Amino acid sequence: MTAQLGPSQRAPIPPAGTIVQAVVERTFARLGRNRRLSKDYERLCGTTETWIYLAMTRLMLRRLAAA
Repeated sequence: MTAQLGPSQRAPIPPAGTIVQAVVERTFARLGRNRRLSKDYERLCGTTETWIYLAMTRLMLRRLAAA
């Protein structure tokens, strides 16, 4: 049996988009820490996309290694 929470006990609902915005900003901050992605060095969009995949793969590997 689960306990029912009353209206005063529920967590407030954040404004729409606040959580998504925080996740996007955090992701861009992580990508900006990579030297090749801190400035727009690449001529082709495909090259930049590849560097983004590499940066995110590196982040995920670090998370998996720590787990």
